[in-house]
Amino acid sequence: MTGVIWFVQWVHYPLLATVPVDGAVKVAEQHQRRTGQVLAIPMAVEGFTTLGLLISRPEGVQIIWPLFGAVLLAVALGSTVFFSVPLHAKMATNPTAELGQRLVATNWPRTIAWSARAVVCTVMLCQSVTKI
Repeated sequence: MTGVIWFVQWVHYPLLATVPVDGAVKVAEQHQRRTGQVLAIPMAVEGFTTLGLLISRPEGVQIIWPLFGAVLLAVALGSTVFFSVPLHAKMATNPTAELGQRLVATNWPRTIAWSARAVVCTVMLCQSVTKI
């Protein structure tokens, strides 16, 4: 998800913000449909693996890391539900240039959270490998 979110932050959302208003509804609808198709399974896997790490941590992994990872995932998903999804819905019904700019700005919490999760996952991997 870290790679996806950086692509969205640096490429996709800035391009969405430049779509002319008269074509934005079609683009927004296609974006929602295609993004859902691509990301539904990876996001579900991420959620289940996060729960799995909270329930059954690998030997050597300190409890703080799965907890921190879960909090970061909550931030990313909460930002998605409370900011990104409503803005995309508005783009599909009443697009404006300001909405496109707000998508870029409000995507930063997700970008930071998923980037920090990559670090957390790396730490957990290192801790589990050193115990093997």
